[in-house]
Amino acid sequence: MQEELRFATFNTFNLAPPGARLYDNLAPTTAAEYEAKLDWTAHQLDLINADVIGFQEIFSQSVLAEVLRRTRRYHDAHHIGFDPDPGAARLTPSVALVSRLPLAEPGTELGTFPANVTMPAGSRDPDRFTRAPLHAGVIAPSGVVIDVVVVHLKSRRPDYRSSDSGADPHLYALACLRSLIRRGTEATALRVLLTDMAHTHRRPRIVLGDFNDVADSVTTEIVLGAGTPLDERLYDASQVQRRLDHQRHVGYSILHDTRHSTIDHILVSPEFNPALPDAIGEVIDVVYLNDHLNLGLPEASDHGQVLARIRLFD
Repeated sequence: MQEELRFATFNTFNLAPPGARLYDNLAPTTAAEYEAKLDWTAHQLDLINADVIGFQEIFSQSVLAEVLRRTRRYHDAHHIGFDPDPGAARLTPSVALVSRLPLAEPGTELGTFPANVTMPAGSRDPDRFTRAPLHAGVIAPSGVVIDVVVVHLKSRRPDYRSSDSGADPHLYALACLRSLIRRGTEATALRVLLTDMAHTHRRPRIVLGDFNDVADSVTTEIVLGAGTPLDERLYDASQVQRRLDHQRHVGYSILHDTRHSTIDHILVSPEFNPALPDAIGEVIDVVYLNDHLNLGLPEASDHGQVLARIRLFD
């Protein structure tokens, strides 16, 4: 009997306790706004109904735990996440993983770059991810163990220095370049970690996350492993899905300044690409839950959720 598994990625958009100060230009969430956001997020999780979900922008793992308690489908799910330093001046976002599948081992935080990857001299935190990826092995009912990595690469937000601002076009351009360099370095570090994982575990891999760039960007293609041996590469699930219809493909995960694009991706290893000889399954389809982006719901995320249905062969 063929087995179907569902994997999703979900950027929650500032999931934090009420009253928490997150950014200088963002007012803290009121109690009413907090309740509405938790209820909407819980409803969306039940709607997705995925076996494994990767989360981004989790400012408090206890808040995500409260969301899970409000769902119908995830009361008994495994929740893996690591809160930021409690002694920090303000909360910072992290990622999380929720799985209804059993875990092969405890989840681990991949905070530091591999030894051979670093930011340019003078960079802040030159050897660390902005938001540490998370890795866990999940066990499918058939017994196959799948390595799942949840990521949130550096945003496009300009990385200003000292008193710089966007008023000066030159300084703005330099700040955008710093963000791009960091995102590219993080993509390179992630690629090295995924290659090492492929060699060490020799298990299928799935990467869930917000890449802050489109699928054919240089940074995302670094993570995909363009130019590496076939058994080390990853594939964009939306491009290898069996039911892809290019004439009707309307998938997108963000809506910014009237532009629709997809920066939230699900990447799969060769084991889920049926065009390759050693495939053990295939991506049936990829679904984008994005209606709320057009509705402008204040309690909703500013990202659409991406869901991939994967069928394991007999």
